[in-house]
Amino acid sequence: MIQKRYLVLEDGSYYEGYPLGSDQLKMGEIVFNTAMTGYQETISDPSYTGQIITFTYPLIGNYGINRDDFESLVPTLNGVVVKEASTHPSNFRMQKSLHEVLDEYDVPGIYGVDTRSITRKIRQYGVLKAGFTDDKDEVESLAETLKTAAFPRDEVHTVSTKTPYVSTGFDLSVVLVDFGKKQNIVRELNARGCNVTVVPYDTSAEEIIRMAPDGLMLSNGPGDPEEVQVAIDMIRSILGKIPFFGICLGHQLFALSQGATSFKMKFGHRGANHPVKDLVTGKIALTSQNHGYSIDEDSLKDTDLEVTHIALNDGTVEGLRHKSLPAFSVQYHPEASPGPTDSNYLFDQFIDMMNEFKAKERTTNA
Repeated sequence: MIQKRYLVLEDGSYYEGYPLGSDQLKMGEIVFNTAMTGYQETISDPSYTGQIITFTYPLIGNYGINRDDFESLVPTLNGVVVKEASTHPSNFRMQKSLHEVLDEYDVPGIYGVDTRSITRKIRQYGVLKAGFTDDKDEVESLAETLKTAAFPRDEVHTVSTKTPYVSTGFDLSVVLVDFGKKQNIVRELNARGCNVTVVPYDTSAEEIIRMAPDGLMLSNGPGDPEEVQVAIDMIRSILGKIPFFGICLGHQLFALSQGATSFKMKFGHRGANHPVKDLVTGKIALTSQNHGYSIDEDSLKDTDLEVTHIALNDGTVEGLRHKSLPAFSVQYHPEASPGPTDSNYLFDQFIDMMNEFKAKERTTNA
């Protein structure tokens, strides 16, 4: 008899499918991702910590998993939902199958379900709590459990590095505050010659200044930005002293540090095809995104920040710049992985900002 697995939602509905990955069944907030490729980078993105990902693309796992495309050492998501999981992956870089990797890292999954129906439900009602069971008799009780389940919103401390470490470069020195960083942020900085010191999320402004970096970068990460007060305090203390670039959660923390507020979105932005407009140039970039919180544009009116980018799908804030200090941020992922590299130039802008700041300091201190 073929074993069945059930995906149960908090509204009492459930989807019958087949087991994928681990048998260590979990609960989590269910979200959807619209990317057509890049499932390895997606499942290893720490920003998905504690969540269950529904892939809208119908076939997942067809090119397997390799050693090089992980965005973190250990995937921290709580589940994967796919329409069809490839049983015969084929690619010259492939080393393991999706099923093998999910099983290895204790990530449960389900395949053979109607992912279009799940996506439409999330779009209609917002993100829902969900869980897996292999026993149909437990569906009703699991639905009741989900109704009262409370999931953490402060997962940053679980995915941030515990001790500082260096990814060696030969030119500018950048401190990267790790809230759950994707590895490609480090790769992009290294590719531009930067010496990158990755530090824990709760590193103080004084500790960072003692390192004498040329620039400060804040990474992406999971959870509610308002739960990371220690970083908000750090940004307030350091802004203006070192050039600053924030990505995703780092963007939200930048805004909060200047008096703006955030809100939880109905179903968020997750995918590799989100159009964003640069308000300065008028150009449109297709971007990689993964966030469930956004900055309230109205709350920016009495701050020293100005909006530089907006999402074309819903008009939400996608980029900010300080009006007088060397600091900017974006809600999306210029490092991609997966996704288009349209916005990769932002790393070059950060390099230019650091060089200009250094030149200005030399003139001032001459």
